[in-house]
Amino acid sequence: MAKMKIKSQWFQTGTTKTAQQTSSAMAFIVWRVAQNMLKQMRTADFSIDVGPQYFAFTREVLVFLTQVLDRMAYARMAPKERAEFVTALVRRVAEILQENEDTLLGAPPAGQPSHFERFIELFNELSDHYADFGFDAKGPDFAFVRYLGHRVERLMPQKDQRWVIDQMMAIEVPEALEILQSSMNGVLSTEPRPARAARARTTGD
Repeated sequence: MAKMKIKSQWFQTGTTKTAQQTSSAMAFIVWRVAQNMLKQMRTADFSIDVGPQYFAFTREVLVFLTQVLDRMAYARMAPKERAEFVTALVRRVAEILQENEDTLLGAPPAGQPSHFERFIELFNELSDHYADFGFDAKGPDFAFVRYLGHRVERLMPQKDQRWVIDQMMAIEVPEALEILQSSMNGVLSTEPRPARAARARTTGD
């Protein structure tokens, strides 16, 4: 399986980024990771049709990934910075989701919650659930990841339900976590990067 490549050096090096800058960069990465996960699931012959199921799956994955980033931020940021980062992250992810969902499915009827609001509601609801699970330097614990698997399982047709939890736990989530960890390191780094010519010599480009 081809490894997904994500740009994580977004800013001028040697400077501290604001929570808004960091959250905006990570929101884009989270969206890309969620889309890649969905693509790989479909390539593995899991039935995820474009339409409501497609976005239901995407919402569940986005909530999981933002919960993971909240835990990473807890270990790396002061409380005020973390709160600003997570709030901005969730709102930006919700905006990206709404843009895509409105485009493909149309905006909800008048009087119904927007796609933005539905995502915020789901994030808030599941925050209490994910808070019960463990997270350490290696990432989320077994129960944390398995909970996502169970959430996704209920969205799948019966033929896929037997296999989907294993697929999420053994393949999709580990790859996603590796990308998020690397991306957070890159986005938060204040270390100067080597000059372009030096990087080219190092990498052979």
